[in-house]
Amino acid sequence: MPQQEPLVSVIVPVYNAQQQIARCVESIRRQSYTNLEILLLNDGSRDVSLEVCQMYARVDPRILIVDKNNSGVSATRNIGLRLAKGEYLQFVDSDDYLTEEATRLMVEAAQRSQADMVIAPYYRMLYQDLAQEEKPRRFFSKKTPICEVYSFLKPGVYDKKTFARHLMDQPASFYYGVLWNKLYRRQIVADHDIFCDTDLDWSEDFLFNLEYIRYAERFCSIETPVYYYMKTPGSLCATKINVKSVVETKMALFAYYKELYESMGLYEENKMQIYKYLLASAER
Repeated sequence: MPQQEPLVSVIVPVYNAQQQIARCVESIRRQSYTNLEILLLNDGSRDVSLEVCQMYARVDPRILIVDKNNSGVSATRNIGLRLAKGEYLQFVDSDDYLTEEATRLMVEAAQRSQADMVIAPYYRMLYQDLAQEEKPRRFFSKKTPICEVYSFLKPGVYDKKTFARHLMDQPASFYYGVLWNKLYRRQIVADHDIFCDTDLDWSEDFLFNLEYIRYAERFCSIETPVYYYMKTPGSLCATKINVKSVVETKMALFAYYKELYESMGLYEENKMQIYKYLLASAER
């Protein structure tokens, strides 16, 4: 009897995403990898996002909906982390979406390499042109100059110290900092109570990753992009970040960076790169 594919929990925080949520959910439902639980977490949306999620839940038993008062993306993701039952965790933001093979590629890489984290390239798309496209497939043609692929790590398997050294090549990048281009082992998260920090206005996912790296041992990088990141003018990064919050958050993350690298005996050799993080802007 063939071995059953491991369950993957896909965590999706949803807030006022009525224009994008159908595309997002469809991209998850249509994954070539089918053993999923899809956690749609409505964070007090004031539009019809919840109704769209409920419509999908009626036709797909893999979907679980949580409807809650607005408390922010970190608190919402944390609910998903507590509810998740999968062997692996995957994150998707409600205004973004996955390639059809995303989950399969990352699970196969994790199984093949016994990695605790799989990291993948992603596409960055500019939002304003999307509204002009009737057929999304055309939008992603090779002729579209605003479709960019982001990747900073060669494909392969890395131990903790080697992965940490490569992270220093781009210490403020979305590639290393975000949740949505990665696959995680749920047991590591559960065993060490790793959650998103609800006190941070931004980079809470980066802090989650720094905590996760502390306990992970093997990392796998794949070469195929798995995710479409929509860079939207009205996003949190565009509306809520100010100089004061940037400085405060960077100082907090710098302390975690330093502590992590000291624990691995890598601080002295990477000290200058860690300090550069304070001045670096995120490469999105």
